[in-house]
Amino acid sequence: MGSVKSPLEGIRVLDLGRHQAGPRCGQVLARLGAEVIKIERLGGEETRTHGPWAGGQSTYFIQYNSGKKSLSVDMRKDKAKDILQDLVKISDVLIQNFRPGTIEKMGFGYDVLYELNPRIIMVNVSAYGQFGPYKDMIGYDPIGQAMSGIMMMTGQEGMPPIRAGVPIIDRTTALHAAIGTLAAIREREISGEGQSLDVCLADTGYSYTEIFVSAYAGGGEVPKRGEGSGAPPNGAYPCKDGWVLIYAGDQHQWPRVCRALNKPEWLEDERFTERHRRTQNGPAINEAVTELMTDMTMREAIDHFTFHDITASPVNTIAQAAEDPHPWERRALVEVPDPIAGKIHVSGDFWHFSRTPAVIGSTPMPGEHSDEILSELLNYPKEQIEQLRADQVVG
Repeated sequence: MGSVKSPLEGIRVLDLGRHQAGPRCGQVLARLGAEVIKIERLGGEETRTHGPWAGGQSTYFIQYNSGKKSLSVDMRKDKAKDILQDLVKISDVLIQNFRPGTIEKMGFGYDVLYELNPRIIMVNVSAYGQFGPYKDMIGYDPIGQAMSGIMMMTGQEGMPPIRAGVPIIDRTTALHAAIGTLAAIREREISGEGQSLDVCLADTGYSYTEIFVSAYAGGGEVPKRGEGSGAPPNGAYPCKDGWVLIYAGDQHQWPRVCRALNKPEWLEDERFTERHRRTQNGPAINEAVTELMTDMTMREAIDHFTFHDITASPVNTIAQAAEDPHPWERRALVEVPDPIAGKIHVSGDFWHFSRTPAVIGSTPMPGEHSDEILSELLNYPKEQIEQLRADQVVG
């Protein structure tokens, strides 16, 4: 049997995505070894100008687009659409996250793609989906957090709605899209045909609150704010030099907590014998944890609870997170050459395959691979490419 260098070697992806969820799906496929061609407007996608920055390079853009090739075209022109049609014929996947209906107006709905290439897999990413009551509305990551109830489950009663400080909805939607793509590639091996996928930010939001929505839909139970955190001790507690997360709400962990707090009598205390009772009487537990940790450093508290086989972790600032050895030893972040910054850190290997490692590449400049794609993949003659550039079809 032949060997491959990466899990998705030989798979070609056309990435028409913009901003986060669509491009991140393409980036995941690139990490798995697919050839991902980012098709962007002349001059480059707008998020190339989004901060924050490192060495003059957008750290926003690189995390969604490193490891791809760039073809820069003006999709308003017919000759650019001809190029995309030619690429569809020799590709496996097309990703797009325009507003529903836009890709059809551009002339590249799934029915058109199927006629060009019956094996093509079309990945549609949007705010509310290609069908449903809100399909014509636009949206970004926060709508998934807002409409699904996440923002009203985070924090405690009486607080205003709280939004996660990172794009959890975009990232998870991208993973849903990538997982669906992998499944469609597998199914194509059996049927010989591609298909279209429809993933959206709103669905992802509900994937986070499904337990509570199910409980309400099935029995009218309305959760209290903060119940998603579980029984205490379960949260961030202050130390001398910062905060430490303690997570030990399950029943089998309670004896460990009693030993860690030097409260053996609590094993028989009816206030704490069951999980729901510990939730009701949480303030007493939280007070004991806080009192114990007040004179401890973060490291001392983590060591103490870890000794008692209780989950404990530093609540890091971004600076502390960046200085932690974990992402560097695990290659969750990897330094690569960069055409603007010289070198920069991008998301790395989240899989650690034993034989076919992740492929981690640099971020392309706008249109950096236009000539390569047109000449080597599509076999366009040099004169034709020069004319496309003169006509400002290709950047």
